[in-house]
Amino acid sequence: MRVYFAPLEGITTAPFRRLHQKYFSGVDKYYAPFLSPTREHLFTARELRDIAPEYNEGVPLVPQLLTRSADDFLWAAGELAAMGYEEVNLNLGCPSGTVSAKGKGSGFLAAPDALAVFLDEVFSRASVRVSVKTRVGVRDESEFAALLAIYDRFPISELTVHPRIAKDFYKGDVRLAAFDLAVQKSHLPLCYNGDIANVESIESCAELYPTVGAVMIGRGLCADAWLAERYKGGGTEPAAERLRAFHDELFAAYRKAYGNDMNAVRRMKDLWNFMIFAFDGGDAYIKKLRKADRCGDYARVASDIFAHLPLRGEAEKRW
Repeated sequence: MRVYFAPLEGITTAPFRRLHQKYFSGVDKYYAPFLSPTREHLFTARELRDIAPEYNEGVPLVPQLLTRSADDFLWAAGELAAMGYEEVNLNLGCPSGTVSAKGKGSGFLAAPDALAVFLDEVFSRASVRVSVKTRVGVRDESEFAALLAIYDRFPISELTVHPRIAKDFYKGDVRLAAFDLAVQKSHLPLCYNGDIANVESIESCAELYPTVGAVMIGRGLCADAWLAERYKGGGTEPAAERLRAFHDELFAAYRKAYGNDMNAVRRMKDLWNFMIFAFDGGDAYIKKLRKADRCGDYARVASDIFAHLPLRGEAEKRW
């Protein structure tokens, strides 16, 4: 199966993507955290620093858009196509309350008729491939059959299904019966997303769904940087020196990019919310990381982790 790196806001930034690809292999595509185009039809300087080609050289990147306006989507998709991108992804999966309350992300699933009109406009005018990432409903997975029927009316290049409903957020078991429905009924190329945490779970997905071509992994790859590489049989066994080199170069890149050590530390701590579970004995350092707000304090805690804790064979799923 192909392996895609899911977008995680605040973590899978342009520096992160470049350096992850530099130090670890196996990821076929990286998806950028969503852009939310507005009627002003302008990308901000911050957005451009994340998706402009010069900041993503050599990275197989797919930008993601979050909107319920077809005109705004088409403007952004056109701009991205002009930058050289051949695919954009529509976010119909974000469960955040501030997003869904505006009828965007998974909130758009509550208005299937409007969604169908939106998709009709997009696919009648888009100059680039459009893939979709979706949840299986807002309040109940029984909503998915009607949503799937809508998706199947359009030439979606790939449909990534996270088999949870919006109100699940990221908790509880995935609703595999809903994904089964997509496999059985949809003619679209499918990608599975949700609770992939180790090589065994990728292999189980491939065995259970032999016609599904890809998995999308977010938190699992943040915790275990080697996950895609190990699944594909490439690279070497996890080594603290390689992870340390990745960490140090990323921290330096953040300090340079943001010009503010506190912002750089905050970005790194977001990553450690997952990466700490790649180490045996990491619990002893969780509070220390949370309290380390200054650059020097943070650097000392991170250095102690690499110096004193052994890497696990694979990350422990604790997120």
